[in-house]
Amino acid sequence: MNVLVDFVWKGTDRQGNPVQGEITEASLALAKARLRRRGVRPERIRRKPRPWFGTGRVKISAADIAIFTRQLATMIRSAIPLVQSLNIMSESTDNASLRNLILKLRDDLAGGHGLADVMSRHPLHFDSLYCSLIAAGESSGTLETMLDRLAGYREKSEKLKSRVRKALTYPAAVVSIALVVTMVLLTRVVPTFAETFAGLNAELPLFTQFVLRLSDLAVAHWHQAAAIAAAAAGAAVWLPRRSLRAAALRQRLLLRMPVIGPLLRNAAIARFARTLATLFRAGAPLTDALESVAEATGNVVYADATRAIREDVRNGQSLAGAIRTSEIFPPMLEQLVGIGEESGALDAMLDKCASFYEEDVESRVDRLTALLEPFIMAALGLLVGGLMIAMYLPIFRLGSVL
Repeated sequence: MNVLVDFVWKGTDRQGNPVQGEITEASLALAKARLRRRGVRPERIRRKPRPWFGTGRVKISAADIAIFTRQLATMIRSAIPLVQSLNIMSESTDNASLRNLILKLRDDLAGGHGLADVMSRHPLHFDSLYCSLIAAGESSGTLETMLDRLAGYREKSEKLKSRVRKALTYPAAVVSIALVVTMVLLTRVVPTFAETFAGLNAELPLFTQFVLRLSDLAVAHWHQAAAIAAAAAGAAVWLPRRSLRAAALRQRLLLRMPVIGPLLRNAAIARFARTLATLFRAGAPLTDALESVAEATGNVVYADATRAIREDVRNGQSLAGAIRTSEIFPPMLEQLVGIGEESGALDAMLDKCASFYEEDVESRVDRLTALLEPFIMAALGLLVGGLMIAMYLPIFRLGSVL
């Protein structure tokens, strides 16, 4: 397999307008040929210099994989051969990392391997659920249908994740900024006022004295406070990525939070229903599907509950009865699953349940954002305004005496 190289180029398009950009190919000649096929006349093309720090590569996100799946389904529906489809897709993407991945898939397919087989070699981008559905599509001759279902599943899943991420990121970012602003005021602004007050030889208000003492503590120990805050933030981000126990602890704690907890619970329920509906519609055995669903819930509490449901179903209990026994899923899910089992439309009922909880998550995020904005602005105003009032109170009193 040829090693791919990044090139930067400048040239003109068919209308003679100057254009420039980047391209990834195995050689300079192939890069020029590909640019000419695009209608570009290259005037200058050279190897892209390596960055001083990092790899300079753009990562492949889950959203990129969702778009890739949708494009591949569209091309197969248009009766374009699989290898040719991947070749076209590699030329249409600007993400060098994604292009390299697509070209690797293309080369392995050209070597006679199946699509599910070559995708399973890249578990970071194609999980076991993805590969099992692709394998089912290849064996049943419904690859186009499976790709469509996978694309819809991935798109809805990423939309849900982005909504939850927005709900968690916005308050954390605002609170962090508020803490930084407060620390700057206490360590830089308040000491300036303290020097002025020292020359007044007058008794200061209690509120001002409290703020000055707080400022003294901040000036004396800001190094330790910054180190502790950085260590706590690093542990909160790094430890869950390195330790399954730490990740499980964080997920359990988030579920118990008053506002974020219900949001995360409904998101996990939506993923449970959506994933199970997708696998059941694809013809996967229920017990095997539940194992994949446990990995897709995104929360250790619901993953453990799903595995317990799987064992109950394996022992002969109905899916609705197993969900009722778990006592962690809402009655609505149990009722819809029971109706689906009796009517033979389990996948349709699960889809309805998933759509309901996805919409609930979206409405909760919108309400949370709408409520947080005025609350956070008021809190910031009280914080900064309180510090300023504490500093100007002695000046106001001095003015009234004079």
